[in-house]
Amino acid sequence: MSNVELTDVQTLRERARQHVEQGAVTEGYHADRKEILRLLNESLATELVCVLRYKRHYFMASGIKASVAASEFLEHANQEAEHADKLAERIVQLGGEPDFNPDNLTRNSHAQYVAGSSLKEMVLEDLVAERIAIDSYREIIQYIGDKDPTTRRIFEDILAQEEEHADDMSDLLQGL
Repeated sequence: MSNVELTDVQTLRERARQHVEQGAVTEGYHADRKEILRLLNESLATELVCVLRYKRHYFMASGIKASVAASEFLEHANQEAEHADKLAERIVQLGGEPDFNPDNLTRNSHAQYVAGSSLKEMVLEDLVAERIAIDSYREIIQYIGDKDPTTRRIFEDILAQEEEHADDMSDLLQGL
C-alpha cells in the first residue's frame, strides 16, 4: 500500500486555475525545472550531434561492407532526429526554449563529433557515442527519479533505443 494521499477533486480544480500560463507545469511538479531544462537541452545537443555524425557516415561509407553499415547509419540518424524532436517538445512543455544554435551543439553535447575516415573508425566512433549517451541518460533517469515522470519516461524510451543502437554498432564492428 502507498502512503500517497489523493487530493480531493475541488482542490484539484482550484489549483488547475492558478498559474494557468505555466501550461503543463503544475503545482505538483517537484523537479528543479531549470536543471531539467538544462539536461534536456544538453541531451538535445547530443542527439543533434549524433544525427549529423550518422548522416556523414551514411554518405561517406565505402567498401565491401558499406551498404549494410550505411543503412544502419541512416536508420540511426532518423531515430536520433526523432529523439531530438521529443526532447525539444518536452523543453517547450516545461516552458523552456530548445537550443538549436549550431554554435552551442558541440559545446553542450555529451557525445563528440568524430568524423572517422574508414568504415571501421566510423562504426567505432558511433559505438563510443552511443555508450556515452547510454551512461548519461541512465544517470539523468536516476537523477529525475519520481520528480518528473514524463521526462523520465522520455529518457527511458530514448535509452532503450540507444542500447539497441550500441548493439547494432557492436555487431557491425565485429563484422569488419
